[in-house]
Amino acid sequence: MSTHHRPRVPGPPPPHAAVQPLTEREFEELQALLDRVPAPLEPLDVSMLDGFLCGVLVQPQRIPESRWLQHVTDADGRALPAGFDASRIHALATRRHAELDDAIERRQWFDPWVFELADADDEASEDEVPSSIDAVFPWVAGFATAQEMFPALMRLDAQQLTEPLALLYRHLDPEDLEDADELLEEIDTLEPPADLSEAVEGLVRATLLLADVGRPLPAAPKKPAPRPRRPGQR
Repeated sequence: MSTHHRPRVPGPPPPHAAVQPLTEREFEELQALLDRVPAPLEPLDVSMLDGFLCGVLVQPQRIPESRWLQHVTDADGRALPAGFDASRIHALATRRHAELDDAIERRQWFDPWVFELADADDEASEDEVPSSIDAVFPWVAGFATAQEMFPALMRLDAQQLTEPLALLYRHLDPEDLEDADELLEEIDTLEPPADLSEAVEGLVRATLLLADVGRPLPAAPKKPAPRPRRPGQR
């Protein structure tokens, strides 16, 4: 039996005043609501949802809510059964989308929904404790799902994409990275994260680097060159 704990990670700045982050209670409510989505639909869990939203937000064109929301309650975007009310799920997911959008737009730290998997048995051997890769895998899988559904980012400059994608996809099975020789070579150069905090930092860093590719910040206006003075002019 496992329990989930939010990892302690260094120094996120306070959220922007215009964005209302989800409370712990709302976060738990969102997971409970997702758990109630009926089969055969396959809803994202909250960690996959978080990675998925980041994958949506780094796209070069804005993805309308009507397109990405359908994947929250089913990874493949299948329609909900008649009578199932997903309005609360959509409201909470949209608020998280806005929170992440604000952080990414300002290139600020955000706290990914990634959880340490702690074995309930204190006497479990060290080999039985899940690694940081296990903990961040759902988040990365959600990000990869977004790239599958919305591939515009992947069509941009491969050289710029390779480094940040390697930081993310090193947590996936290499066999899942077909026809990605350059990416696999980049992954081979990376040291595994020392712990979960370092792995989480890599998720944030990679997301912001991909934002520089997909949604670059506008260039600062150039200052006008100083006008030369005529001889004798003060």
